[in-house]
Amino acid sequence: MNSLLLLIAIAITVRSLAASRLDRWNLGAPVVIVAAGVVIGLLNDESIKIALNTEAMLHVAEIVLAVLLFADATEVRGGRLWGSSPRLAARVLLVAMPLSLLAAVLLGWWLFPGLPWPVLLLLAGVVVPIDFAPAERVVRDRGLSSRVRSVLNVEGGYNDGIISPLFLFALILAGDHTQERTPLGALATVLPFALKAVVAGLVLGTVLALLLSAAHRTGWLTEQSGRIVVLLVPLLTYAATVAVDGNGFVASFVCGVTFRYVHRRAKARQVRQSPRGRELLRGGALNEDFRLLEDFTTLLTMTLWFVVGISAVLAYSEVPSWQVVLFSLAALTAVRLVPVHLSFLGSALSQRERLQIGLLGPRGTTSVVFGLLAFNRLPEGPAADTILLVTVTVVLGSVVLHGIGAGPAVRWLTPAGRTPAG
Repeated sequence: MNSLLLLIAIAITVRSLAASRLDRWNLGAPVVIVAAGVVIGLLNDESIKIALNTEAMLHVAEIVLAVLLFADATEVRGGRLWGSSPRLAARVLLVAMPLSLLAAVLLGWWLFPGLPWPVLLLLAGVVVPIDFAPAERVVRDRGLSSRVRSVLNVEGGYNDGIISPLFLFALILAGDHTQERTPLGALATVLPFALKAVVAGLVLGTVLALLLSAAHRTGWLTEQSGRIVVLLVPLLTYAATVAVDGNGFVASFVCGVTFRYVHRRAKARQVRQSPRGRELLRGGALNEDFRLLEDFTTLLTMTLWFVVGISAVLAYSEVPSWQVVLFSLAALTAVRLVPVHLSFLGSALSQRERLQIGLLGPRGTTSVVFGLLAFNRLPEGPAADTILLVTVTVVLGSVVLHGIGAGPAVRWLTPAGRTPAG
């Protein structure tokens, strides 16, 4: 374990030292760190499965997911819960996403007839949530209209938190032997957990944000200690919710939404009352408390890319079947494109904008963590192996399609000589 941590640290350090140059070559962190993971995996292939399928890895994955859910929920830009185009965002989250989940389950039922439906639902939960870690510059690309960027940003922030209860429901049915395994038994387990989580997330998000604001006003807080508090909020929320038998993932997500909203309102009021209010707003004072959280999640994300690389060595120890390849390819294209197009029927979005939202949906850290959780919880066998193989294939495909290809895709989808609306 110590040698693995050393290799991860070396890979991330080398990439970070050359980050600016590599970004200019369109070689983002996912590409470089995944490649490093593959190389290390090839040199240590015998110990990979043991390292991935352990109780320690399961707990690490759970904590990482809790932090990422909180961070994603706090990163919705513009200070609004649903971004600058709430109706369009609602169409994606409440119409397109359920249709994508259904499409993934039906496709899996056709391609993997031997897998039970809870495992197919797990597969759908792995491949449907988008995450902009492989292509973080997409939501800042001015080649896209403001409403397209807003929709993608809100979807990337909220979809994993919305899907996680459904994913955990399927996980209980498919492989958690400590719980009831009938649908009603699983539902009876998930619902109380989720209700406790929602209450815990709302209460802790509000209370901790107000305490942070009060500490700022009274001068008890330093800039550094404020950043540390924000970093500890998801860990505190997850641990406290699990301690009362609640769903720590849902709580972290709800806490992130609540904390960001309350914090921004309190901080904006404080900044406006300051003699240097306008200067502080231009300097990004509203986001200052989140800097350490952003850096920490970046580090976690790069670590997960390394895990993807070493997992690829295990997953591809044999040539993947055509079913896995077809499912992964469809998950990155049609399973998202068609539902997105249907969800925007009758909207003000142009056909080009609908295509942009449908194509620019990278899969990243959420898929990796969901895949690792399923691989660890499921009994050894075809179901666990299929989920690991699909997870690695979809994420690697997204690194190429959205990480390397996102820039050219935006330019191709934007008419030459035309400035996007908004």
